Amino acid sequence: MSETDPSQKTPARGRRADAVRNQQALLAAAAQVFVASGVDAPIREIASAAGVGVATIYRHFPTRADLVVAVYRHQVEACAAAGPRLAAAADSPFDALRRWTDLYIDFVVTKHGLAGAMQPGNENFATLHAYFLDRLVPVAAGLLDAAVQAEEIRPGTTPYELMRGIGNLCIGHDSDPDYDPRRLVDLLLRGLRRPTSR
Repeated sequence: MSETDPSQKTPARGRRADAVRNQQALLAAAAQVFVASGVDAPIREIASAAGVGVATIYRHFPTRADLVVAVYRHQVEACAAAGPRLAAAADSPFDALRRWTDLYIDFVVTKHGLAGAMQPGNENFATLHAYFLDRLVPVAAGLLDAAVQAEEIRPGTTPYELMRGIGNLCIGHDSDPDYDPRRLVDLLLRGLRRPTSR
């Protein structure tokens, strides 16, 4: 019996790992479709982008609301994980901050659409904003602090102010295809830079 137990457990773990990878790929595809086509995009479009059948999506997420919440959480986690990764790989703390804000813009653009799809009274939606702040404010704080310590930006900007400012600059993107929030966010970041000594 002890000889067969390990062989029985390994495939189960393998299947669980595959299921997690498949679900993450599905959520990443759904997020991309939501950015491009909005949260009301047909499920078949998401299925096509993810390379799965429509039934697979409904098996994981029985309702669109379930999918919306899962995409929101997936986007938060991706944005949170990117902070330390960029800090380690970027040429400078300011470059890490700039690259992270670019990812954050993608999230905010998706988030605005997700917020519009959220149904009042759903318990899952009630805690999402607090979850978003708990996960992302510390990441933004770390990136800002590193840039301040490297004397690349002025001190005094809080992570919440930065995130709120970027969020405000992204308003209107959905309704005006000619409006590019990235250009204005770039101006915002340039405004944080310390003046050169020259």
